[in-house]
Amino acid sequence: MRNMTSSPTPAPASPPVKRRTWLAAALAAGVAAAAGGAWHLRRQTAPSDAVDDRLWNIALPQLDGQTMAMRQWLGHPIIVNFWATWCAPCVQELPLLNAFHQAQPQWRVVGVAVDTPENVARFVKRFSLQFPVGIAGAQGVQLAQSLGSTGGLPFTLMSDASGRIRATKSGQIHAQDLDSWLQMA
Repeated sequence: MRNMTSSPTPAPASPPVKRRTWLAAALAAGVAAAAGGAWHLRRQTAPSDAVDDRLWNIALPQLDGQTMAMRQWLGHPIIVNFWATWCAPCVQELPLLNAFHQAQPQWRVVGVAVDTPENVARFVKRFSLQFPVGIAGAQGVQLAQSLGSTGGLPFTLMSDASGRIRATKSGQIHAQDLDSWLQMA
């Protein structure tokens, strides 16, 4: 006896996609993705008024009991450095920032210590830091991240006299960074 089941009939084949059409579509998708990526990068690195507001609204206690309000330095180019006494690169860069502070009187250099007041007091005295230091404690890391830090400490930012953040750097700064920022102000 013969098996009477029928085999399914194949669906009609769709017309073949021409290679040129496929390549053109792939190229158009690639161009669109690249343009979108470039727009996204430009958006991430461009200064933002919201980030600037976060900087200028910071007010931190100082060792002397006074409040250090960043807003008081609007109108001057400023370097804000987030550091801690236990951070080796921070310790290495602070003398450079202290020298810059003394050599560039039109600039403001401000430290934001991510540490306890006791540790900061000993450190400031030992290294004779001449610039103002605010005490942020453990919340200083989140504060730095809100201003653009992509890593741990140190984190430094530079704002021009109009109050726009012009540069940020995660990691230890060097004399070349300061020279470059002098040109940007």
